[in-house]
Amino acid sequence: MIFRLAGVLARLGLCIAVACVATVVSVPSSANSIDEVAATLRESQTASRPTAFRICQNQTYALCATARCFVFNELAYCRCDVKRGDSISLPFNYAPGKDVCTANAQGRDNGYMISTFSLPRSVVAPNGNRALYDCPAGASGKYAQCDGGFCFRSSQGQQFPGFARDLRAGEIICACPLADATDASVGFQIAGPYPCDDSFFRFCNAPPASGRTGSTVFVGAPTGTPVLLTRLLTGSVPPLNRCRRPSR
Repeated sequence: MIFRLAGVLARLGLCIAVACVATVVSVPSSANSIDEVAATLRESQTASRPTAFRICQNQTYALCATARCFVFNELAYCRCDVKRGDSISLPFNYAPGKDVCTANAQGRDNGYMISTFSLPRSVVAPNGNRALYDCPAGASGKYAQCDGGFCFRSSQGQQFPGFARDLRAGEIICACPLADATDASVGFQIAGPYPCDDSFFRFCNAPPASGRTGSTVFVGAPTGTPVLLTRLLTGSVPPLNRCRRPSR
């Protein structure tokens, strides 16, 4: 049976953009797990068929998956890490033959790069010092959705409002739209300190993660998205640090 990919990902709580992807991919009706959906999408990636994601190979990109962000005028400005290698993103096709990868490649000589995804080593068990925190579907907080965000090299090594210290040479500010739990029916995940710190779950809600000018939010995505994207990018997922809100 043919499903619109958006419907499948929505059913899994994995619509990772502001609007869900509309690309059509053949997905079996029995595909109820992240692994099954990932396997189907990975096969389509190499079968010359339209896919919902694009892998950018051997490019410099911004990794924002664990970033803290400062909100100004309904936009999150996130302190991200500069990386090089393979990463994955929604395609963001903007002209014939042009997508997120071509736009990012062009940025190399034009003072910018784009935020795409790869798995941060800091959340990988057992040595990572960060973890994925599960925020429930009813959470009232905002998070930053950074896939496809533009990041300008002029911010590297500079001061930026909302951050206590200067950016390092390997850090960059990326502009990212805000999202909330209403866009993620199964809740969302943000990255925080590890070992788990129950007080960090406050960033699942507003306040403090209100999305108002001057507030702090973290980059996030619907629960399960990092696992899906990592499997699509690399074919496997290592053990991850994860923090679940304690029952009350």
